[in-house]
Amino acid sequence: MSDPRVTAVSTSSHEIAGAPCWVSLMARDLAAAKRFYAGVLGWAFRPSRFGDGFSVALREGMPVAGIGALAERPDMPVAWTPYFAVPDADVTAARVSERGATMAVGPLAFGTGRAGLAADPAGAIFGFWEGDVVPDWSVGHGGAPAWLELHTRDVFAASIFYGEVLDWAGERPGSCVASYEHDHVVLRHGHDTVARISGGSVDEAPDPGIRPCWHVHFPVQNLEVAMAAAMELGGGPVAPVHTSTTTRWVDLADSDGAHFTAVAPQNTFSTR
Repeated sequence: MSDPRVTAVSTSSHEIAGAPCWVSLMARDLAAAKRFYAGVLGWAFRPSRFGDGFSVALREGMPVAGIGALAERPDMPVAWTPYFAVPDADVTAARVSERGATMAVGPLAFGTGRAGLAADPAGAIFGFWEGDVVPDWSVGHGGAPAWLELHTRDVFAASIFYGEVLDWAGERPGSCVASYEHDHVVLRHGHDTVARISGGSVDEAPDPGIRPCWHVHFPVQNLEVAMAAAMELGGGPVAPVHTSTTTRWVDLADSDGAHFTAVAPQNTFSTR
């Protein structure tokens, strides 16, 4: 997890239990990744407290994500990873293992908190964090830094797993609540929608865009500009542009192959 506590904070993971609290990327070429996301998403970067191998991405001066240098492991996939706030990392890790999933890393002490990395029973990677969180990193609000969606084959099984592991039952004050709506599960923190679980992916597919995984959506002002910049910087679209009544979005791969989704308002159509 790339330096989640990047500013003076007053919020802890206990207060927003179960909610997304950070996203991070471990890149094979950190300098190239920073160039890519600066060009495509307009991010600036500053060093983290963990040395040259980690950087904090900023949008309009506010922390958005962490990007770190991946150790030289060619078998390790490069992917965006969401982290969820938990009150007790050890309890969360035990719940993961008890439910047939895999603890990949930790929980380990990291800065002022503790982090763990896990794979759910279908193979989707996620992290969890116990400790102080960035107070302005608020998914669900206007201008949110990111939006999360799990694509998996069995929505019901996934919702049961995450509900039990991350306490999505609404019993703890301030915790998240998950509910079924049509063919997917919506996660809310208070009145804010913070994540969704959708079906339709294929477990054995080699393409990371369609096997079970958490997709991170980042806002952009103009989709065409973002796509053009991605292609210039070694990445590009991996699927057609999608539209709704309010937004347009496209799945992109960065220069290292990590997938994410760029989302723009419906009424922006222009090129550079």
